[in-house]
Amino acid sequence: MYSEVRPNSCKAWMLAARPKTLTGACVPVLVGAALAWHDGYHAIGPASLCFAFACLMQIAANFINDLYDFLRGTDRSDRLGPERACAQGWITPKAMKMGIALVVTAACAVGATVLLWSSPWLIALGAACVLFAFLYTTRLSYMGLGDLLVFVFFGFVPVMGTYFVVSGTLHWESIVCSLSVGCIIDLLLIVNNYRDRDTDRISGKRTLIAHFGETFGNRQYLITGIAGCLFPLLLCITHQGWSILLPLLYLPLHFQTWNKMVRIREGRALNKVLGLTSRNMLIFGILLSVGILLS
Repeated sequence: MYSEVRPNSCKAWMLAARPKTLTGACVPVLVGAALAWHDGYHAIGPASLCFAFACLMQIAANFINDLYDFLRGTDRSDRLGPERACAQGWITPKAMKMGIALVVTAACAVGATVLLWSSPWLIALGAACVLFAFLYTTRLSYMGLGDLLVFVFFGFVPVMGTYFVVSGTLHWESIVCSLSVGCIIDLLLIVNNYRDRDTDRISGKRTLIAHFGETFGNRQYLITGIAGCLFPLLLCITHQGWSILLPLLYLPLHFQTWNKMVRIREGRALNKVLGLTSRNMLIFGILLSVGILLS
């Protein structure tokens, strides 16, 4: 499959975009839109634009990460798999820079369109998303701030942002959902840092797991997933019916994936855990969204 990839081909760009990671972009928007729909705000157009913006920013972040790892000479293709397009020679650095510019421009255009339905202050929020897409890869991920940024830019910003764009208001329930989604999406980063803990330690990347070690990493994964699953129970205060308990069905999948991670412990085989975590994340997002809509 990968040996047939031609330089700068559509297939090369598709692989560089890492479609599997788009789950992390879509789930928060899905939950925010479901919460708004439950509250009587049925604006499909703005919600669709939020999906598009989130996906484009995720792709831009993937391109930036690919290019920056290559330029630093810290590519980990032996661990991350063959989707590092610059390191594999599928996309030249010059072409990747152009790709980053085009995707970021497209994201900004989508964000500007969102303003037709919402408040101008979202310009600052969109600018922050673009800025931190660059800063995360080039600076902040090396300072142990990855988990915090996931909560902000994959939890609060997309969940509460989507709810605000669709409804024009904010509600305490969107905060609860942001915390829940932030925990679940952070699991992808935890697995990534767990797998790369030794390499990160050598390269000076100060992730929490690189600093505190393997045992901390597997406990962080377990506890963070459980917390993400339990936060939605707070919605029982205002949402009636059994459906709001649907996210609890995520727990068996979480424990199963955690056990696999602990058994594998290290190396490229942990990429399987990344795939399972991404799958679990999508299932959780669907369960939470359906639970909200039916409550």
